[in-house]
Amino acid sequence: MWRAGGVLRLVGRGAARLWSSNPPKPSSSYSSQSNSSRRPQAEKQKRRRERQEAILSGQHSTAEDKSVTWSEKQRIVYTAPTPAGTKKDTSLPFPSSYSPEYVEASWYQWWEKEEFFSPEQHERLSHAEDHTFSLCIPPPNVTGTLHLGHALTVAVEDALVRWRRMQGYKVLWLPGCDHAGIATQTVVERRLLREAGKRRQDFTRQEFLQEVWKWKNEKGEEIYQQLRRLGASLDWSRACFTMDPPFSRAVTEAFVQLCDSGLIYRSEALVNWSCALESAISDIEVDSKELSGQTMLSVPGYENKVEFGTMLTFAYPIEGHDGEVAVSTTRPETMLGDVAIAVHPDDSRYQAVHGKQCRHPFTNRLLPIITDSLVDMELGTGAVKVTPAHDHTDFLLSQTHSLPRLTVIDGDGTMTHSCGQWLEGAKRFDARQLVVDALVEKKLFRGKKTHAMTLPICSRSGDIIEPLLKKQWFVRCDEMANKAVQAVEDRQLEIIPHFYNKTWKSWLSNISDWCISRQLWWGHQIPAYQVELPNSTDKQEEQWVWGRSEEEARQRAAVKYAVKPEDISLTQDPDVLDTWFSSALFPFAMLGWPEQTTDLQRFYPNSILETGSDLIFFWVARMVMLGTELTGQLPFKQVLFHPLVRDKHGRKMSKSLGNVIDPLDVIRGVSLERLQEKVKEGNLDPREQLVAMEAQRRDFPTGIPQCGTDALRFALCSHKMQGEDLSLSISQVLSCRNFCNKMWQTLRFTLGVMGNNTTPVKTLEETTPLSSMDKWICSRLYSTVLQCEQAFEAYELHIVTSALYSFWVHSLCDVYMECVKPVLVQQNEGAVVQTDTEHSGRSGQVVSSVLYHCVSMSLALLSPFMPFITEELWQRLLPFRPGAAAHTSLCLQPYPCSSQLAHWHFPEEERNFLLVREVIRVSRSLRAQCGMTKEKPTMWAVCSPSQARVLLHFGSAVWTLSRISNLHICCPQEADTFLSVHSTPPPKGSLIGVVDHTCQLHLHVQNETNIDKQIMQLSQRRDKLVPKLEEIICRVQSPDYLTKVPAHVRQRMDSKMSALQQELKTVEDQLRVLQETQTAE
Repeated sequence: MWRAGGVLRLVGRGAARLWSSNPPKPSSSYSSQSNSSRRPQAEKQKRRRERQEAILSGQHSTAEDKSVTWSEKQRIVYTAPTPAGTKKDTSLPFPSSYSPEYVEASWYQWWEKEEFFSPEQHERLSHAEDHTFSLCIPPPNVTGTLHLGHALTVAVEDALVRWRRMQGYKVLWLPGCDHAGIATQTVVERRLLREAGKRRQDFTRQEFLQEVWKWKNEKGEEIYQQLRRLGASLDWSRACFTMDPPFSRAVTEAFVQLCDSGLIYRSEALVNWSCALESAISDIEVDSKELSGQTMLSVPGYENKVEFGTMLTFAYPIEGHDGEVAVSTTRPETMLGDVAIAVHPDDSRYQAVHGKQCRHPFTNRLLPIITDSLVDMELGTGAVKVTPAHDHTDFLLSQTHSLPRLTVIDGDGTMTHSCGQWLEGAKRFDARQLVVDALVEKKLFRGKKTHAMTLPICSRSGDIIEPLLKKQWFVRCDEMANKAVQAVEDRQLEIIPHFYNKTWKSWLSNISDWCISRQLWWGHQIPAYQVELPNSTDKQEEQWVWGRSEEEARQRAAVKYAVKPEDISLTQDPDVLDTWFSSALFPFAMLGWPEQTTDLQRFYPNSILETGSDLIFFWVARMVMLGTELTGQLPFKQVLFHPLVRDKHGRKMSKSLGNVIDPLDVIRGVSLERLQEKVKEGNLDPREQLVAMEAQRRDFPTGIPQCGTDALRFALCSHKMQGEDLSLSISQVLSCRNFCNKMWQTLRFTLGVMGNNTTPVKTLEETTPLSSMDKWICSRLYSTVLQCEQAFEAYELHIVTSALYSFWVHSLCDVYMECVKPVLVQQNEGAVVQTDTEHSGRSGQVVSSVLYHCVSMSLALLSPFMPFITEELWQRLLPFRPGAAAHTSLCLQPYPCSSQLAHWHFPEEERNFLLVREVIRVSRSLRAQCGMTKEKPTMWAVCSPSQARVLLHFGSAVWTLSRISNLHICCPQEADTFLSVHSTPPPKGSLIGVVDHTCQLHLHVQNETNIDKQIMQLSQRRDKLVPKLEEIICRVQSPDYLTKVPAHVRQRMDSKMSALQQELKTVEDQLRVLQETQTAE
């Protein structure tokens, strides 16, 4: 049921459709577009061709290419004898570098055996809360394999689930698998044909179903194993398959209840029909192929390609007159089913023929000329043929004008008996040419021209969809849809992002009834029975009953028709229910409905549904409608949509494009050769195969590196979920793998500190930071935890990942650890605490405790996103924990909360350190300009008194991180005696770096310094500053600037302009000094 970045398809209507209004929904006949509707499709086709040409010609970013280069990392494998389900041995020597293979070994089997993912685990949590959190995974098809759409779903849902579990919620995340009626039956049919040379029709229904179950039992577990590989913390003891007996009983119960309430009925209507499958299919299984004009396409069952994308015009003679009415069509074979000709009542060309009739040239049938305002006079001839049995709009027109409906194409795609002997039994597209030849022979053919159109394709078989008139079972949707709309408007159901509210209302307000019959053998056979009564005749109207069993149906029939049960003959409908019908029951059927089970009472309604935005109508809306109707409650309280996953070229990931990336290939790594083999196995269009293989050669010239599960999950969650489609490149995942290695090396350092520390680590409550840097990192951790709390609650996972990455890399590693290394002197691959003039023995102990808690708490914060590496590192850190751990696994530890860190909040330290960061940045830039890679020069800071106090407060950090030997501070406007000792002015001729408009750094230029290089660098900097400043001045001086630009934007622009002017002045002053020095020499 999961789809790889699918989009809603509203397929247009058939023949040369000249209606001015939109077709009804759903519609699946061929679309012939007006100029206005064709333009977006033409633009879409143009963009697609441009992307293809860009790939084939190599027109893509060089910077992007460089970012995906990689070298093979050392693969370290975990080899300790660990029986499946036992805890991994973390007492082994700590490997020198991060290896996903080593890290991900054994943990999942232990988690699963210990039942850490079961809601029953909640009773054993010391921090348990009286809250529940439940959701179901969008059940993947039993035939499926993972794609990045699955990986995104798992990454997002598992992050939420693990977060809530660590918060102490009673969590149930239910796994399930969809029987995927058409897809599974097609796979098994192909297998039987390939291996045994037999077709489905060579078996009885029961024999064929045995073959399907045999295949399911062999392959059905594969998707579950792939989900385990992604680290999904699902409760496998409750795994649910939609064809399991309990679920099948729920499906039967739902059908019977909906029939009893009049919401399911049987009727004759047009459906999307696949002649290759000989079944109706759902809208989601219809793909739209855009044709810009005449195109030859391969069609299943035809040796030669078939022509599409042309419009033919032919004439109908007017009965009793010499005149004719010309009509245009893209499907001449359907003209045998024409029952009328429609014109607009105001069209002056046809005023004289209103109410007259035309004679059909082949059937001799009289066709009335009717008037309808829906006809678009500007398109084609202004007259349209009406074929109610093969076109959705014509079917509605037949209801308005009481027209007959003649079926001329059978379910197998051949022409019916009503067409006459000359066409009966001919394949529909063979009949097309026969009809054209006959029209030419009768001198009624008026020409053919190329024509842009939309062709509906069966996504399962590749066949052209045929709208056919069939008696089927339908769900009446309007009343249930109104309730679903009202639920969102009344805020009983929240859809996130909120901009989908409009889409939700628009679609549900114009919903059509839902055809749920499928002419398959694999699936839930419809629990409806055709009744044959004593003395009944073939001409009687169909009589149907339904029941939870045949015996119940018989009793119902006996009551309904007042006959004895034993006198009734029942025949069960051979059709099965649409897979989406059973999928719509998933949130409550998986919990045991219709029985009032403990799980149903505890976990229904679900807390949330998280899924791809492409399923908003075909699954989400139907769950809401049926859930509300059958249980009296909404199936969930919130719906969270994630975006579609696209490749780095912006193309939707699709099997038909050959650009789908298997997440297991990203996790394990794969060669380019294997990637190319997969494309060749995909049965792609030749051009698409060429484009796909060229894209792979350019994107992955040496294959895809081994990135690991944690890196992939973190990369996926780092994208904004509530916005535009997600364009993922492997370079982003590789960057996250580097982050994993950063974490690994941080633990190596921390373990060295802990292992040689004679004083035990103090508890979090007992640890009070002393130095300015200790206070700053502790406060940064508090702010990070607070940010994570707020972002998690808003489902802004990209903010959580960004905050955690920033804290670990930019605060903990780049700043704090570099600052405390002078305190923690390296010895024998470890570290011991050493005091100097600034740090006492107690400060060294505090540093160790602060470092431990920062790392330990960061691992807990990252655990929902990166479960494997955080578990591995946390277990390594566990022996040094002050006091016993609450639980043996990190996944059950309390999630950090800001309230427990309140004593670590020092907002002023954080604010002040922003200036320190800028000073460090500018000082490093000055050193680089002078080529001082190893020297530690003296610098001067010319600044305000408040800035001077900050720099003095963080003096040690400034010296260490700037790599300078001393920093003289000068405050020209201040006579404060406290600062006078530091008020040495900088030497003349110093190189100047601008921190802000009140703070400058000065580096004295020594004679041996390369002045030419400095002049060149400053000139380049000036050349970049000048156009930026000119652009801002131009905008500020524009006539409408003061009236149209908001005040806060103007203020920001003014500040930016002032800073640029100050920097430009400083650069020019420096250039002048250097040039004078150069001249003097």
